[in-house]
Amino acid sequence: MTTTRRWTERLRAEIWKRFHAGLKFQQICEGLRVALPSVYSLITRAGGFAPRVRKRRSTALTACEREEISRSVAAGRSVRCIAAELGRPPSTVSRELRRNGGRDGYRATSAEKRAWEQACRPQPCKLASDSRLQGQVAAKLMRRWSPQQIAGWLRLRYPDDVSMRVSHETIYRSLFVQARGAFRSELRQYLRTHRMYRRPRGVVTRSRAEFDGISISERPAEVEDRAVPGHWEGDLLMGTVASCIAVLVERSTRFVMLVKVPSKQTKAVTTALAKHIKRLPAQLRQSLTWDRGSELMAHKQFSIDADIDVYFCDPHSPWQRGSNENTNGLLRQYFPRGTSVAKYDQRQLDRVARELNGRPRQTLGFRSPAEVLNELLQ
Repeated sequence: MTTTRRWTERLRAEIWKRFHAGLKFQQICEGLRVALPSVYSLITRAGGFAPRVRKRRSTALTACEREEISRSVAAGRSVRCIAAELGRPPSTVSRELRRNGGRDGYRATSAEKRAWEQACRPQPCKLASDSRLQGQVAAKLMRRWSPQQIAGWLRLRYPDDVSMRVSHETIYRSLFVQARGAFRSELRQYLRTHRMYRRPRGVVTRSRAEFDGISISERPAEVEDRAVPGHWEGDLLMGTVASCIAVLVERSTRFVMLVKVPSKQTKAVTTALAKHIKRLPAQLRQSLTWDRGSELMAHKQFSIDADIDVYFCDPHSPWQRGSNENTNGLLRQYFPRGTSVAKYDQRQLDRVARELNGRPRQTLGFRSPAEVLNELLQ
């Protein structure tokens, strides 16, 4: 993996692009083959704000024009002749030569470097240069007001004083980018999330465009007609306080398995699912269709560990897991919305699953999923 010192500007730009697309640090590192600590350091040092890309002013002389000036001066051409060839006013060429050593000392490379360095005009941070505004914002932050609340309050409190207005993004930038010198880093502790950097706004924490799972459209035809057992649908049944249960439903028999998972984290979910699925006979481990949730981001390793093919539904298409969605509705009798499911252990979940699997189902001719599965296995 490349180190920070060897990173090119193009690589840095790609890291920022993926970060602002909502990818997690681990995904960025795996995709670009860079070290996780280096990426984390790059993002946090900048407070989560990508450095602005410097652009040349459209009317400024280009490097090619400066090279042409240098060659023309060496050939002894006049200022007006050079300006006519470049399509520039003579005064532009004259000033360029005067600023960079005259006709005798002009060099295109050094002139280009000097122009680029002098074009840098860093604007002072508004909060760093206005102590009155800075004090008001800091006081509200210490009262645990959010930057958006502060910005809105300032507009109402000082409707006629433009100098006392600041956007919430400027407050965030001043908090997370310490080089601005507006606030002490300790003020970040008053933010609700206590983050060390500003996360991208308006994106999810993962990019669906980067999701590399196998689409449901590539699923074998035998899965569709439900004639062969061993094809499962799965999802997480969510409770309060980030508690959840993994639900697996066999498509042909509607047989249900409930799996206790400690959290929605990928490793926790895939480990628990693989442990349960491996207990099934080989003929019942054909495929698993899952929603495009972050809990199954490590689906490739999970597929190997559980010895089962994994397919993913299209975004926002829960009807593609119809049996699973119907079962989730039945499970709400046992696990109502708005309650935590963390208090249930695996034995209690198995008891609920046995009760569901023993209930007659109209779609099975009023036989139970357990009876149908036993007949198929025999």
